[in-house]
Amino acid sequence: MSAVRIIVVAVLLLVAGRASAQAVFQERQCMERGWQRLALGVAGYERRLLWSAPTGPWRRGAILVMHGGGGAHFQWCVANADIVAPQVRFTEAALRAGFAVFLLDSTDKVADLEGRPCGKVWDDEVRPRPNLDLPFIAEVARSIVPGLRPAGSAPSLFVVGLSSGGFMTVRAATEMPDLFTAVAPVSAGDPYGWHRLCIAGATGRSNVHGYGLDNETRKRIDAEESCRADAYPNERPWPARATSSRPAVRRFLDRDDGILDPSCSDKLGVQLRRHGYAEAPPFEIAAKGRRGYLPHLFQDAYIRPLLDFFAQHSR
Repeated sequence: MSAVRIIVVAVLLLVAGRASAQAVFQERQCMERGWQRLALGVAGYERRLLWSAPTGPWRRGAILVMHGGGGAHFQWCVANADIVAPQVRFTEAALRAGFAVFLLDSTDKVADLEGRPCGKVWDDEVRPRPNLDLPFIAEVARSIVPGLRPAGSAPSLFVVGLSSGGFMTVRAATEMPDLFTAVAPVSAGDPYGWHRLCIAGATGRSNVHGYGLDNETRKRIDAEESCRADAYPNERPWPARATSSRPAVRRFLDRDDGILDPSCSDKLGVQLRRHGYAEAPPFEIAAKGRRGYLPHLFQDAYIRPLLDFFAQHSR
């Protein structure tokens, strides 16, 4: 181990040790299962993550995970509710397969264009102000992961995000395409083609406010065919990055999703291809005529094809 890496790891572990006293109950549950906690200051905010890795080199590389709106990072390492158990099974399978896993936590500081708080979501659309989450993701990708990576590990870096975290996955991959090997947005749409109206009380959710609208149709994204359009004149500009390296992308969705209509994932696929991203055929669960909330969640059916997709691109 190099002297530089020894210093980096020592500093990170010191930060983790100081932060663990403030760990919430679920974080402590994850830590009892072998996960480690880091808290770091980025762009004026304290940001948190949990991470775990196989013993020895990371044969397949590392995966960054971004939770869904209203969720939290610890829901991918401890399942206190059955609906998040597939998320935990995913990270357990990833660790067995030789990936390190980093669970990133969003803030609750995002506001819509009118300044209304949106709740516990990622900064997952384009707004006329600095993005709250891109600096955090960049810090993890550029400093935290390399500082903890053992010698002999695969350098590949992957991202998977659910719902709001999936929108943010696409935002990170297109803003910083040279950092990531492959990404998998799950139950997610086009971050450059929608916006939130964060109206308190508009839905029954207490920690996510308001709803999302497609920029073209002006329909709520939970409405059927809400993102289906013949043209996209209201698409926000995608970043133009001078790089020959762009991550591979594979979308994961359930055609019965009643929270984000599947047409919104389809729109994302159109935009990815238009902007030169190598998109693998999406993994789709066929509609069974039971449109609703549960098909929006992370599902066991995604685990194997998602890890196979990442393993295929590991280098």
